[in-house]
Amino acid sequence: MRISRRAVAVAAVLATVLPLSACGGSDDESSDASGAVKGEITFQTWNLQANFKDYFNGVIKDFEKEYPDTKVKWVDRPAEGYADKLSADAAGGTLPDVVNVSPDLVTPLAKAGLALDLDKDKTSSAFSKEYLPGAWKSHQIPGMEGTYGFPWYLNTGPTFYNKRLFSEAGLDPEKPPTTYDQLFEDGLKLAKQSDGKIATLAQVPTVEDFGRYGVQLMNKEGTGFAFNDAKGVEMLTNYKKMFDNKALDPQALTATPESAGTKFLTESVAMNPGSAFDLDNFKKNAPNLYKNIGITDQISSTGKVNMYVMGVMVNAKTKEKPAAVAFAHYVTDATRQMSFAKQVAIFPSTKGSLDDPYFTKEDGTDETRVRIAAAKSLKKAENYTPVLFSEQMKTELRNQVAKALQGKQSPQEALDQAVKACDRLLQQS
Repeated sequence: MRISRRAVAVAAVLATVLPLSACGGSDDESSDASGAVKGEITFQTWNLQANFKDYFNGVIKDFEKEYPDTKVKWVDRPAEGYADKLSADAAGGTLPDVVNVSPDLVTPLAKAGLALDLDKDKTSSAFSKEYLPGAWKSHQIPGMEGTYGFPWYLNTGPTFYNKRLFSEAGLDPEKPPTTYDQLFEDGLKLAKQSDGKIATLAQVPTVEDFGRYGVQLMNKEGTGFAFNDAKGVEMLTNYKKMFDNKALDPQALTATPESAGTKFLTESVAMNPGSAFDLDNFKKNAPNLYKNIGITDQISSTGKVNMYVMGVMVNAKTKEKPAAVAFAHYVTDATRQMSFAKQVAIFPSTKGSLDDPYFTKEDGTDETRVRIAAAKSLKKAENYTPVLFSEQMKTELRNQVAKALQGKQSPQEALDQAVKACDRLLQQS
C-alpha cells in the first residue's frame, strides 16, 4: 500500500496522550551516544513491513555492513493499536531501542523520560543541521527543552480548484486565493454569482487552519491553548459569514474528508485539499473536472503551509546508545530518505533533498506536477498541529466551531469554550 498524504495525516493524529506509568530517567543516566557503534538493537516501524520489506531489509543490511559489530532486529506493528502497544512497552520496560513515532506519540514518552533528547546528546545534536528547520522543530514539545526525535518523512498536499467555476463567477482562474483574506473574498463572490449553489469549501476549519491563519495556538509555556485570541475570533467570524452566505457548504458541519472530496468531484464546491493520487481519480471518474483542474498551494496567511511529519525516536534507556543513535540517523539521512521517497509518495526532511531533479524537473505527468508543487512548499513548511493536541481536543474544537457557525453562540464564546475544554483535557493527560 502506498502512503498517501491523508494516511500520513491520520497516522499523525492516531493517539491521544499515552497513559504511561514509567518514570523519567535518572540524573546519572548518560545521554552521551559517543563511543563504539556495536551491539544488538531493535528497530520498530509502524505498518510498513507488508509493502516495504525489501527496502528496510536493504537498509539494515547496509548498516550492518558499515558497522560490522552491530545487529539490527526489525519488528513492525500494525497501525491499529500502535499507540496502545507503545504504552504497554513503555510501562513494561520493553520499549524498542529505535522507534517509528509521530510528534504526538513521542510527547508522552519524552515526558516519561523515555525519549532521548537529541539536543542534549553531543553526537545526535550535530546532526540537526542536516534537516529542514521546520522538520527538526516538529519533535520539540512546548514546556520542555530539547528535541526528541529525528524527523523522517514528510507529507503535504496542494489545494485543487475548479477553474470553470472560478471563471463563471467572474474570478481569474489563473489567480486562485492563496491567503485566507483572499479566500473569504473570493468565496463570497462565487456563492453570490451562483445564487448559493456553489460553495468554495466543504469542511469547517481545523486547528491547522487556525495555525495557517496566524493564530497563536498555545501559550509559550505549553501549559494551555490560546486560539481564542482576537485573531482566532476574527477567523471564525469570517467562516461564519461564509457559512451564512453558502460559501461554505451547508453540510460542512458533518463532512468527512471523503464526503468533501465527493463534493469537489461532483463540482458542487470549488476548492478542496488533496494529493497526487486525486488527479488520477479525477481523470478516470470526473473528466470534465479534470480538464478544468487547477493546482495551488494550501491556503495560508503565514506564508508557510502545513506539513505532516513522521519521526524516529531513540529510547533513552537503551543499553546500546551509540548504535541506536547511529541507526536512527542512518535511516533518516539524506541518502536513505531520498531512496525511500522514490518508492512511495513522501518527501525527505533533509536539507537539499527537495532540490533533487526528482522534485524539481517536470516530465509531463500529473503525479510529477503535484510532487513538484508540494516539494516547493515543504521547504519552509511548519507542523501546525500542536503535539499536545489530542483527538478529543480536535472533537471539542469541531463541536464548538459548529455551534458558532449555526449561530448558537458567538465565535468568541465558541472558542472560549473550546480552549476551556482542551485545557481541561491537557491537565488530565
